Amino acid sequence: MPLLTYHASHEQFPPSRLVDLVRRAEAAGFGGVFSSDHYHPWAPSQGHSGFVWSWLGAAMQATSLPFGLITVPGGWRYHPAVLAQAVATLGEMFPDRLPWIAVGSGELVNEHITGGEWPEKAERNERLREGAEVMRALLRGEEVTRRGRITVSEAKLYSLPRRETRLVGGAVSEATAEWLGGWADGLLTVGRGPESVRKVVEAFRRGGGGGKPIYFKMDLCWARSEEEALRQAHEQWRFNILGGSVNWDLRTPAEFEAAARFVRPEDCRDAIHVSSDLGRLAGWLAEYAEIGFAGIDLHNVGTDQEAFVDAFGERVLPQFG
Repeated sequence: MPLLTYHASHEQFPPSRLVDLVRRAEAAGFGGVFSSDHYHPWAPSQGHSGFVWSWLGAAMQATSLPFGLITVPGGWRYHPAVLAQAVATLGEMFPDRLPWIAVGSGELVNEHITGGEWPEKAERNERLREGAEVMRALLRGEEVTRRGRITVSEAKLYSLPRRETRLVGGAVSEATAEWLGGWADGLLTVGRGPESVRKVVEAFRRGGGGGKPIYFKMDLCWARSEEEALRQAHEQWRFNILGGSVNWDLRTPAEFEAAARFVRPEDCRDAIHVSSDLGRLAGWLAEYAEIGFAGIDLHNVGTDQEAFVDAFGERVLPQFG
């Protein structure tokens, strides 16, 4: 059975509340925590975007769970040498608690803040790979100097992690997943429907990822009534289901809010597992578990996180123990 993790959504909730929520998730039986790494929320109405690297230290101290996150080492908001230092510090302080992180090519809404150029996807992918190579070398204790898309000059980490942190590639398309199969330590994907998700996994394996761990982020919205679940899914997450390259290329939260103005509540069902029926949600979860994921991150996009944690802990998680 996959490890079932609680998703700490920094775009939606203040970091102080998220610390309380991960404590509650641990008590309820969740096996770990996964988190976003945003500078901005998707839309102004979400209203939060805590700095995940500060938060991780506090959240790890407050629990005994393993953690993960997805971040961007392409050299815009973070230089990969700085990211490697952040990973190494947590790995030294909390061995075995950061077993892997996902790395991706990024979204403009977060990465534009440093004023750099935002290139096409192919170039962003190459910067992702270079950044991951820099991080790996530094986390092994090597001194790194290189002149490429990303420049590094005589960088070396002295406080090294006590356990390896694997660099898993994030992908939503088959093409990116296949490319990641040749070099990433695993795959993280997201989607709606086992058939489409399975195609991304198969592409990763076809590209060289056979035998490497795969992970899935399951976006869902649970509330006590079907109407409330759909209302919250639309209110909180319509900005993230626009499709195509929009999510990667819009510049500000206000642009996301404007772009999502024609998204109807019923459209959310195509991208989010919306239901008030815990049995139905458990059934969907079981279908994804059959694909062979090492971990499934449960992201309830609704606002009543405490009720979600308690309900899943009591009635869903025990089915996957």
